Amino acid sequence: MLEVGLQAPDFTMPNQNGDMVSLHDYRGKKVILYFYPKDNTKGCTMQAQEFARLQGQFAAENAVIIGVSKDSVASHKKFEEQHQLPFTLISDPELTVIQAYDVWGEKNMYGKKTMGLIRSTYIIDEAGVIIGAFGNVRAAKNPEKMLEEISK
Repeated sequence: MLEVGLQAPDFTMPNQNGDMVSLHDYRGKKVILYFYPKDNTKGCTMQAQEFARLQGQFAAENAVIIGVSKDSVASHKKFEEQHQLPFTLISDPELTVIQAYDVWGEKNMYGKKTMGLIRSTYIIDEAGVIIGAFGNVRAAKNPEKMLEEISK
């Protein structure tokens, strides 16, 4: 994980609509940048739905939510539509942003070690500085915990 206090790595990547989105587009707002393994899996769906449910409270804290996975733009679009997700999903099949944020690594799946995306969340302040870094987060509890963090 990247350290708190570092400038968040900027990126320009396609969202679920195929539009190019850059982190610097969100200067002046807090950004909840969450990394998740795969669209339409149980944990990832639960996490996205909880972020969607709390989206108004995040907006009241001047925060936007951005989800990142290695799924395709088309997969993200289906995920967004199926679950009415009111936030940006970034497609990173080449692992550019995922590696820049140091969330790709060894995972233990059913006793077998594999490489994969480690469910993680960063909170980035209005100036683009990392103010929170949370690795190996629990899908269901992560959105509420992030809301608590930015409401302090």
